[in-house]
Amino acid sequence: MTDIRRILVPTDFTETSNHALEWAIGIAAPFRAKVTVMHAYEIPVVGFPDGAIIATPDLAARISESSQTALDKLVDNWRTAGTSIDAILREGIIYEEINAVADEISASLIVIGTHGRRGLARALLGSVAENVIRTANRPVVTIRDAHAH
Repeated sequence: MTDIRRILVPTDFTETSNHALEWAIGIAAPFRAKVTVMHAYEIPVVGFPDGAIIATPDLAARISESSQTALDKLVDNWRTAGTSIDAILREGIIYEEINAVADEISASLIVIGTHGRRGLARALLGSVAENVIRTANRPVVTIRDAHAH
């Protein structure tokens, strides 16, 4: 087995992401690996035939601040697990930011939750996990939502 030194865990603050983080911390412990939890978000842009609506700077700042607060709280909740854990917040295309952070921290592994959506929900919402799997240059473990159908 490869020596695991750094595990990246993207989160969208759902129960599925929390399961992925719990799993990653369990894997990190015997290797004494560090865990980096990251959250990436996109500033909403709504396009119309005659133009687009772009978030105001105030809205963008509020999204960033609330994301950072949630990320800090999540990491604080896991600090007692005995594993080194830190956090990174990014704005941009989510799967691209996940891969960029994985490269920057030299992640040995990406552990990501997947909601297991199918059909129209998957077509409309896309799949961050699927895009990461297709584009990552390192191993990716997906942790499926226990409630997915």
